[in-house]
Amino acid sequence: MGIVLVTGASAGFGEAIARKLVSLGHTVIGAARRTDRLSALKDELGTNFFPLAMDVSDQASTDAAFEIIDRQFPHIDLLVNNAGLALGVSPAHQSNMADWERMIATNVTGLARVTHKVLPGMVERDAGQIINLGSIAGVYAYPGGNVYGGTKAFVKQFTLNLRADLAGSRIRVTDIEPGLCGGTEFSVVRLDGDADKAAAVYQGVQPLTAQDIADTVAWIAGLPAHVNVNTIELMPVAQTFAGLKVTRDA
Repeated sequence: MGIVLVTGASAGFGEAIARKLVSLGHTVIGAARRTDRLSALKDELGTNFFPLAMDVSDQASTDAAFEIIDRQFPHIDLLVNNAGLALGVSPAHQSNMADWERMIATNVTGLARVTHKVLPGMVERDAGQIINLGSIAGVYAYPGGNVYGGTKAFVKQFTLNLRADLAGSRIRVTDIEPGLCGGTEFSVVRLDGDADKAAAVYQGVQPLTAQDIADTVAWIAGLPAHVNVNTIELMPVAQTFAGLKVTRDA
């Protein structure tokens, strides 16, 4: 059993991943901005869950969190870069620049920042694993995806480039790319808190769940040490990559 750092652990995928890995006997450092939710999770999961305040989009917050990690844990065996968000569905020319900057700060800079903190120790030990939460939005373009899709394309290529840099080492790196996934705050956040619009996204569809993603993380982490999953793409049966839109003249 190992020591796992999960970012964005206060809700959604991160919370489900933390629950799953604790249930398997791992020690999970659950990092997030919302410490009240982390405290509640600590009360539920017990001593194998360590709540940690961290805003990956903020350098000072990340530095302070890693000072605590370095004092209290000998190393990180598995990093799950889960913290991320989507904001807005407007076309690019109507989008809010502040939303673009926040997505880049979290999904790109934050993920890179945490990876940069953890990776040297893994290389020194020649052991460790990184699982990044990407998205099919980084592979398939769709209207309104603009910067969100761009950030997830970064996650995909960054993951593959890490594997290239780490050739010859025993460090494994994976990009998980989920499609339509319900039961989380993702769409509510993206649609500026409009719960009705968010519910409509999943109406009449059985989407993926956070538990599906947590089970996938656990499966990848539990594979033999010689097996690296480069990229894994998941969609609900109701969704397909084959629906590329064609706009025709009237």
